[in-house]
Amino acid sequence: MEDTKERILTTALRLFARDGYAGVSVRMIAEELHITKGALYKHYKNKRDIFECIVERMNTTDYDRAVAYEMPEDTLDAVPQSYAELSLEQVAAYSKAQFRYWTCDAFASDFRKLLTLEQYRNPEMSQLYQQYLANGPLMYMADIFGRMLIDAQDAMGMALAFYGPYFLYYSVYDGAEEKEPVLSSVDQYIDDFVAGLRPKTRTTQ
Repeated sequence: MEDTKERILTTALRLFARDGYAGVSVRMIAEELHITKGALYKHYKNKRDIFECIVERMNTTDYDRAVAYEMPEDTLDAVPQSYAELSLEQVAAYSKAQFRYWTCDAFASDFRKLLTLEQYRNPEMSQLYQQYLANGPLMYMADIFGRMLIDAQDAMGMALAFYGPYFLYYSVYDGAEEKEPVLSSVDQYIDDFVAGLRPKTRTTQ
């Protein structure tokens, strides 16, 4: 059974994703959980403390997922050997898993929705949005393709070609009544894209 501290965290994030960070107070979180503000303060100092714990969890999970899928945990410049050992199969498997994580995992999905909602009115949220959902993943894929492609000059263009439709699928998924066909479509898109990369890579992966 979820403990109180965990329930506070997940409930707060769900409310943030629905109403925006500024639109949610500690009182609202406590009322949603049917506890007192005093009980909440036993676990978190304030709303900011809750938010920082949410971000800390996302950072930890992001790192752990890279490790689990044997993907690079930093940039190409920082860990070049990790990129050198990558296969297209790893990239495809990780990309599929990441899409499911950001859509099907309640915590990650709510965090994505929070950042999407707040990116234009909160500079910190905008920075996090770029880190997790826009420029961060794009540059990560550019590093991957830069190491894999015979002509590394094409790396950013290839990353944009891959991540543009991939990113659009988040909105398609959110608006779909039937989610499974979207997931299947994403898997097929990734498989087709990777298949098209094979003749352009440094070695046959």
